Amino acid sequence: MNTDVMFSSARDDWETPQDVFDRLDGEFHFTLDPCADAYNHKCSKYYTKEQDGLIRSWRGETVFCNPPYGRELKYWVSKALSEANDQSTIVVMLIPARTDTLWFHNYIYQKPTVEVRFIKGRLRFGGSKNSAPFPSMIVIFR
Repeated sequence: MNTDVMFSSARDDWETPQDVFDRLDGEFHFTLDPCADAYNHKCSKYYTKEQDGLIRSWRGETVFCNPPYGRELKYWVSKALSEANDQSTIVVMLIPARTDTLWFHNYIYQKPTVEVRFIKGRLRFGGSKNSAPFPSMIVIFR
C-alpha cells in the first residue's frame, strides 16, 4: 500500500482498527455508525456518504463515529455535540488529537458533558502496515 496516499486527503474512508472498536463497543454497545460504507461499517445500522449522516437524526442511538478527517471534520464534531445535548444520545468519536483547532476548543475543550481519552502511540487504520502520522483521541459526548 502506498503510504503517501494513505495519509493524504485522497481518501477519507479509513477503517477503524478492529481492536479499538471492540474495546469501545464492549463499554458502550453501539447501535449506529453514521460515517461508513458497505465495507468499513462497524454497526449493523450505518449511514453511507450518500445517505449523509450529518443531516440525519442520531436521536436515541449509541453512536460510534470515525468521521472523515478532512475539512468537514468540524461539522461532524459539532453534530456529535448537538446530538448528545439532546440527552438521549451518546456519541463516541475517534478523531485526530488536534488540540490547536477551533473545533476542539469550541466543541470539546472544557465542556462538562465531554470526556477526552488520548490514545498512546499512533493507530494503524485499515490494516495498513504503517501507523498514522498524527496522534488520535477518543471523544465521548454524553
